[in-house]
Amino acid sequence: MVKIGIIGAGRIGKVHTESITRYVKGAEVKAIADPFINEETKAWAKSLGIAEVYDDYKKILEDKEISIVLICSSTDTHSKISLEAIAAGKHIFCEKPIDHDVNKIKEVMDALKGSNVKYQVGFNRRFDHNFRAAREAVKAGKIGELNVLKITSRDPAPPPVSYIKVSGGIFLDMTIHDFDMVRFMSGAEVEEVYAVGGVLVDKAIGEAGDIDTAIITMKLSNGALAVIDNCRRASYGYDQRVEAFGSLGQVAIENDTDSTAVVSCAEGVIAEKPKHFFLERYMQAYADEITSFIDAVLKDKEVEVNVIDGLKPVLIGLAAKLSIAENRPVKVAEIAAEFGL
Repeated sequence: MVKIGIIGAGRIGKVHTESITRYVKGAEVKAIADPFINEETKAWAKSLGIAEVYDDYKKILEDKEISIVLICSSTDTHSKISLEAIAAGKHIFCEKPIDHDVNKIKEVMDALKGSNVKYQVGFNRRFDHNFRAAREAVKAGKIGELNVLKITSRDPAPPPVSYIKVSGGIFLDMTIHDFDMVRFMSGAEVEEVYAVGGVLVDKAIGEAGDIDTAIITMKLSNGALAVIDNCRRASYGYDQRVEAFGSLGQVAIENDTDSTAVVSCAEGVIAEKPKHFFLERYMQAYADEITSFIDAVLKDKEVEVNVIDGLKPVLIGLAAKLSIAENRPVKVAEIAAEFGL
């Protein structure tokens, strides 16, 4: 039985804890740590059979029985805790992003060199049944040569402005998943980015220095073009769609719904709305990514989403931010060169 320690008991920490407890075989969450632990969280942990609850994550790193740690704390702690966990010899699953600062990501990359630590980054959409099916169709050549990739990603409602202020902006918080999906779906690298955006949902987001709606166009290393459209608000639910168009055809995935029932009557043709948010939409994907990581640890295999996969979307996100700021296309190599990459 693999013993796991979870660092961070916020929303994503709770998602991983519950998915492991309920769906991941051969794994046990032995301990969870959060500096803001309270009685409610302790009761929740106890209900899942987790006896050890700390306000200091270092107790998890010191526990010899724990071989895997999940870093689910605030983004500004990810790289710091990663370095400490590497030094402690723990295998690490780190939620995205590793850091907003590329230099700090490089520190993690350097620390991993020569170590036996497995390090996976939490881009859960790679493990979603819809995205995987579309990727397999592209990879198998069923649509021929990829020409255009379109990704739609819209949240049902914007996060609090307090979150916006520390999130790194829409490109490093929300679109980062879509940048990863461009690489995953296409099997290619993003070479050039041009982004436009605006504040169309909540003026307070603009006052906090961010945008809430964006369209990003990209040139890929395989010659294909990609388009992402993002919005912080979709009144009908969590909108997650992809279309890959190629020389022989296309593959498209639609939103997940609670049922596929369609009612046709005099009033119209009525179907279910998309699932409301990522917790409902991707719960199985969260379990599957941890199962994959544990399998890599136990069988000494390469992880499916490595530290480089964690780095690349951050570089693309920074290119998109510069594109907005300077109103021009930006090559990702330009950003990489700033950091000696």
